[in-house]
Amino acid sequence: MNPVSLLEKYFAGNPEAFETVYRHSRAVADKALDIAARYQKPGLDVGFIEEAALLHDIGISGIHAPSMYCFGKEPYIRHGIIGKDILEAEGLPRHALVCERHIGVGLTVEDIAQQKLPLPSRPMSPTTPEEQIVALADLFFSKRKGELTREKSVDEVRENLGKFGAEKVVTFNDWLNRFGLVPSI
Repeated sequence: MNPVSLLEKYFAGNPEAFETVYRHSRAVADKALDIAARYQKPGLDVGFIEEAALLHDIGISGIHAPSMYCFGKEPYIRHGIIGKDILEAEGLPRHALVCERHIGVGLTVEDIAQQKLPLPSRPMSPTTPEEQIVALADLFFSKRKGELTREKSVDEVRENLGKFGAEKVVTFNDWLNRFGLVPSI
């Protein structure tokens, strides 16, 4: 399986969106590999982490976000679900779960209901170390023009997550500790 080929397939005819998603995903993959190297737990599937990080935003191909050159019909928040559907259809169910579960530090059923998100009512939080590492790495990078490879500081990530509740920051801090990126709390 070649993640870049899959991205090219789903962004065919849209080189600007491909470039945005690929550059963002490559930065996320590099950060995830760095986190995995620090974590050094036996059995950690580093190859999967890189593949999943490269594919985590494949669902962007189906959203409507003109600033990212995407002209699909779905709202941005659904890119994880769209990605899950794409990767399941490609025979990659484990990678598909990363797509669904990488939004922030994860979404609970309560988050979905309280925010009235157009998502299925089910838990969508990373459960395995591999899923958590990809989600953690993703928090440090934006898909905004001019910021694709700029790594956010821990404080910037905390501030962004804090907008969604203090418990999101707690989860982030737990991940920083677990994966060896000790925070300055």
